[in-house]
Amino acid sequence: VEGGQRAIFFNRIGGVQQDTILAEGLHFRIPWFQYPVIYDIRARPRKISSPTGSKGERGGTGRTGGRAAGPGAGGSRTPRADLQMVNISLRVLTRPNAAELPSMYQRLGLDYEERVLPSIVNEVLKSVVAKFNASQLITQRAQVSLLIRRELTERAKDFSLILDDVAITELSFSREYTAAVEAKQVAQQEAQRAQFLVEKAKQEQKQKIVQAEGEATAAKMISFLGTLCGSRNPGYIKLRKIRAAQNISKTIAASQNRVYLTADNLVLNLQDEGFTR
Repeated sequence: VEGGQRAIFFNRIGGVQQDTILAEGLHFRIPWFQYPVIYDIRARPRKISSPTGSKGERGGTGRTGGRAAGPGAGGSRTPRADLQMVNISLRVLTRPNAAELPSMYQRLGLDYEERVLPSIVNEVLKSVVAKFNASQLITQRAQVSLLIRRELTERAKDFSLILDDVAITELSFSREYTAAVEAKQVAQQEAQRAQFLVEKAKQEQKQKIVQAEGEATAAKMISFLGTLCGSRNPGYIKLRKIRAAQNISKTIAASQNRVYLTADNLVLNLQDEGFTR
């Protein structure tokens, strides 16, 4: 018996010897009367795909659940209008229970994986996935995987199988549902963008109001100072005119067009006798 294997004896009179499980190493048998049945007890991976139905969502594309489809991987599509069809692939790591090899051979033979795994995986997937809707299968994937593993482990014990690991390797939906999800995401992004533009417009409006209020306040202060200082010191008004002329000339100088400015354009009354004082 090679490493990672176990063997049982079958004799031509009594059949399978229930009390004999041979470990690794050299063993003796009676020729013609006994022959060994060897099992590989090392864990082996197997990928199983199953189309099944999840719980329908409000406002979703549950109508796709009413479409019938051909058989695949030992499963069939459930024709219910409130189910969203989901294609799930599982990676299952299994090995036979070495202590129950004689009874396993009597019930299942050597091709136990082909006889058991597709049926129990489809059964467990349908019962677990139907408890969740499509969005929950994505957001709660770890919980779904844990629940599948728990129920599948208990179910495999009935057939003398040990499950070392169960993982969801692929999760896909129908084309109609995928298109509906993409359209929903685009609509949400457009709504968020529209909301951002509205908030931006409100902020700009507030900024303009504050700026206008500040300019009005500044104009009142300048008017007050001009009235107050102009009567006592006319030089203040002249200084404001000079600054205004400087701002006008800088703006025109930065322009690509050639413009010739006169004193009148610069708001400077050079003919005023009091201007040079």
